[in-house]
Amino acid sequence: MKLSITNLSKTYANGVHALKNINLVINSGMFGLLGPNGAGKSSLMRTIATLQEPDSGSIQLGDINVLTQKDQLRRTLGYLPQEFGVYPKISAEDLLNHLAVLKGINNNAERKSLVTSLLHKTNLYNDRKKHLSGYSGGMKQRFGIAQALLSNPTLIIVDEPTAGLDPAERNRFLNLLGELSEDTIVILSTHIVEDVKELCTDMAIINKGEVLMQGHPLRALEELKGKIWRKRVEKGEAEGYAEQLYVISNKLVAGKPTLHVLSEADPGLGFEAMEPDLEDVYFSYISKQNPEFLTVNS
Repeated sequence: MKLSITNLSKTYANGVHALKNINLVINSGMFGLLGPNGAGKSSLMRTIATLQEPDSGSIQLGDINVLTQKDQLRRTLGYLPQEFGVYPKISAEDLLNHLAVLKGINNNAERKSLVTSLLHKTNLYNDRKKHLSGYSGGMKQRFGIAQALLSNPTLIIVDEPTAGLDPAERNRFLNLLGELSEDTIVILSTHIVEDVKELCTDMAIINKGEVLMQGHPLRALEELKGKIWRKRVEKGEAEGYAEQLYVISNKLVAGKPTLHVLSEADPGLGFEAMEPDLEDVYFSYISKQNPEFLTVNS
């Protein structure tokens, strides 16, 4: 299965150019879509999910023309938006059963088996009788995945799924996504680099409505090998270094700013070579368009 996005553009009525000639090819497995808040990630996800129309371009999922065959796409789509509501005074089991009926799963035995299987898969079975108002943020996100899997989708979209989760819930949720992606296209849209680091075999970086790069995370790291340099500096010194060098990130480590510099050769000035990580890949692209990130990260 392959998802092809070609020359996709979208401008909202307020003049915001959310998507600018987006071109992506996404194969089965976990695909990470990285970008800061406001980069266009949610606009792209909503367009793929047929919740809004683009101004131009095309989207193809296998034999389905997503923009003209919306019903066919929705039958094979599992979607977990950034924000979603649940009925607070109903149990997870009852709501999942109700949603399965809405999905057209009318056979009682088949529906019961499916709901039970999904509750086990998302580790919610022991809490299936609990009202959703009593669920933690991570439990609600796992319920969101359970409802997204009701139609046995070939395409799953999850938009900023780990924002606000504690580390344990975040790991549990990401492990669940990793298990789902073997025979399915799973698009993980996030601004959190760590979400993509361990799970995704392919990724893209998007900012200001444009795709800045697409590729395998390990290959992206290989391209930066030997080009990232690090130095801890005193507060107030970062701006001076930024005038001389290509500083891609500036963050506090143990209370002191640590600068990461992109340079083909040793920049001198006390900088030391370091192995790049995916955050360096991310900021090497984002900082070109957003110089203000150098202060935000500190």
